[in-house]
Amino acid sequence: MRELTQLLDRKFLFFGGKGGVGKTTTASATAVAASQAGKRVLLVSSDILGQPVGPDIVEVRPNLHALEIDAAQESARYVDEVKARIKDLFGHSILKEANRQIDLAASMPAAEEVALFDRIGALIRGEDARFDLLVFDTAPTGHTLRLIRMPELMEAWIRALSRSRRAMLGVEQDDRNDPIMRSLAERLDRLREFRARLVSPRVTAFVLVLIAERLPIEETARAIAQLEDAGVRLGALIVNRVLPEASPDPFLVARQGQERVYLEEIDSRFAAVPRLRVPQLARDVHGIQTLQTIAAALFPQAAGKGPT
Repeated sequence: MRELTQLLDRKFLFFGGKGGVGKTTTASATAVAASQAGKRVLLVSSDILGQPVGPDIVEVRPNLHALEIDAAQESARYVDEVKARIKDLFGHSILKEANRQIDLAASMPAAEEVALFDRIGALIRGEDARFDLLVFDTAPTGHTLRLIRMPELMEAWIRALSRSRRAMLGVEQDDRNDPIMRSLAERLDRLREFRARLVSPRVTAFVLVLIAERLPIEETARAIAQLEDAGVRLGALIVNRVLPEASPDPFLVARQGQERVYLEEIDSRFAAVPRLRVPQLARDVHGIQTLQTIAAALFPQAAGKGPT
């Protein structure tokens, strides 16, 4: 097992993994550890801090702020912003049809995901400069992988829109003189900046969380391959809820025997990835105090530093 303190030197941390393995717990504990080490931290999306967290950034404790992104609210805000941007570009009759098309697109299944992507992109581009570290507690692995692919997909879409716009204008002209082309070019620049930061191992690390069971191991292997295919190197692997060794209970002894087999497989299959084991606690993790216990297991060098 390796020390994971180097993760706290990144600017952005993304936590992913199969549903139910403890992504929220480990992401939140990492945010707590970083704040104790003196980092100004924003934890994005968490519900176990012991106090309400919503769409506006709130201070949880010294050095630690939190934000929970609401997909429906972000989608509505995104649609309103798009409508506002095109308001002065079209006449009344065209604007009415454009707004109808925007509302139709907003009802599609992927609309909320695009809006979430836009909000995360703004945070990564430095929308709020107060923070040294942003910790993202993402949805299950598939969502994380779509997030990584989204810039590539949206860039292709924007290029297609740009070609259509030039064909509609029907004349050669400087794109900077057309407000729609300027808007598309600005959007393309933001996407490229977002992707560059997302795949840079100097500023961003992706952390996968799993437990010592067959299905999470296989999903983790697939996720690592897909991340590498997308140009992303895994920053660390956290094996969560490892059972304590000493127990006379026959059931726990049997479970520990099976767990050891899986732990050995994890160490063998993922030997190239920094790994750390987190013990199973006797009670559910909720609130800062229990998160500090997990934080100490993840980052012992940061434990006890800074405000408590």
